[in-house]
Parts: sequence; C-alpha cells; structure tokens
Amino acid sequence: MNTAADPARFDIVARIAQCVPDLRPAERDVAALILDDLAGAARASIGELAQRAGVSVASVTRFAKTVGCHDVRELKLRLAQAAAVGERFLRVGAAAVEGGERAAHVADAAPEPLATRVYDEIHAALARNHELLRQAPFAQAAAALGAARMIYVFGMGGGSSALADEMRFRLVRLGRPVASYQDSLLQRMVASTVSDECVVVALSVTGRVPELIDACRIARDYGATLIALTAPASPLAALADWVVPIVASETDFIYKPSSSRYAMMMALDVLATELALAQPEASRELLRRMKHTLDAHRGGGGERQPLGD
Repeated sequence: MNTAADPARFDIVARIAQCVPDLRPAERDVAALILDDLAGAARASIGELAQRAGVSVASVTRFAKTVGCHDVRELKLRLAQAAAVGERFLRVGAAAVEGGERAAHVADAAPEPLATRVYDEIHAALARNHELLRQAPFAQAAAALGAARMIYVFGMGGGSSALADEMRFRLVRLGRPVASYQDSLLQRMVASTVSDECVVVALSVTGRVPELIDACRIARDYGATLIALTAPASPLAALADWVVPIVASETDFIYKPSSSRYAMMMALDVLATELALAQPEASRELLRRMKHTLDAHRGGGGERQPLGD
C-alpha cells in the first residue's frame, strides 16, 4: 500500500482493520493484539509484540509492511499517535499548565464545556469508523436481510443490548420479520432453532463475549447466515459471513459513556438504509403507511417530523 501520497491522512487503526480479512493467521493475531491496546503496543518492543501475540518476530515485521509501514518502528510511531488522539481532545493545553504555573493558568482559562468534550469524543469515534464503513459489505449484508425468512438480532452488555432493540426497530419499519434477544440462554435456545433461511445479526464492539460467540457458533452450525457488527480482528468476526467493522478507541475520560456505541449506531443506520434502498417501492409504501398511522394517532404532524417519537 502506498501511503506516501498523503501521509497525514494515514489512519493506522482504520488501515489495520481494513487489512484484517487478507492477513495471514499469525498477522491477524498481531492485529488483534494491537487493536485491543494501541498504547501498550506502541510501547512494546518487537520481541514483546511477538511474544504477546504468540507469533514470530518475522510475523510482526511482515505485519508492519502489510499495513503500509516501512518497518516496525514506523508502525509503533503511528500507533502512539493514534493512541494519543483521545487524550489530546480531552486535555487541550495540558502541557502548558504543568508544574508551578498550573494554578495561574487554570485560574485564567475558561473551562472547556462538558458538551464540547463529549462531542469531541463522539466526533472522533464517528470519523475513525467512517472510512471503515465505506469499505464494508453493506450491499451483501442487506441482500441477506432482504431474503431472510427470519432475522434474529443478538446483543449483550450495556451498549449492544440497547442497540439490538434499535436494529429491530429499524428492520420492522422495512417490513422484515425480526426479533432481538439479549439474554445469553435465550440466544442459545433461539440459535438451536434456526435454518439456512435465517439470518443472525450479532452486535459486539469487542467481539470477545464468550456467550455471544457460542450462540453465534450454534446458529452457524444449523445453517444461519451470520452478520457481525464488531471488531474486525475478533473471534466473532472470524465466525461471520459478513463483517461490518467497528473500531473502538476509548480515552482516559472514564466518566462519560462509551463513544463506540455511536459508531455502532452509524453502522446500523447505514445497513438499514442500504436495505431500504434495495427495495425502494416497498420501503416507501411501508414508511408512508407508518407516517399516516402515527399522524392520525397524534392528531396531526408536520411533514418533517421524525417517523416515530
């Protein structure tokens, strides 16, 4: 890959995620290690990276070149830059207020509004995932959803549980038969009832939740198509027929909810829109009916009001 044309736009995290499907198994292990801990990978020596990933030093070197770096040194530099992005957004001007000057500068400077800090993290998460989603197989995944006799959406945890229901809401609007499940035992039960006419959509930012992976493996064994919105180098991604990559990179601002769910929601919206556009006439009529029904229920409604409340 040639990155010399525009090195400033070379996002190493997005590049690694894009390369994962074409990597050798050993290189994929290196990718998973790096995506799990950017800062730790940036600090580690080439020998430490190889040891932690369980691969050879030569595999780490090949990986660096495969993702567009001249060598491991450049790879580590880009990883360090990527790991610093979140902290730089949250600690603007921090270097200027170190030591004895801290109190004076803090007294003079206006505090950054919390809304700005939250917005900056959300914006960074969306921007990082935007390039990945441009390469994602949305058309193929939407075709599978459009042809499915039944769609099951699996999600667990604080973010993916809520977004599993969000996915169900999006697909119901388009006339698709869909149900969402967040309980691990129910997921296993449902997975055992599927056939090759069913699609399972699995949501997991990390792709490493054992119960979710087990349920998806069962569904695959019974013939279901698996669409995973998840980390591209994860065990869940390795199981999937179609992977929509989601890359999370959390900052040290631990008090705010994770921004990764915005990236997941963006991916959900793109997938639902792809499906709607694949069946434009049917989608338009279903949405018209829904708008008519809701306006009648609410006693009227503006042309630009959202379809729902």
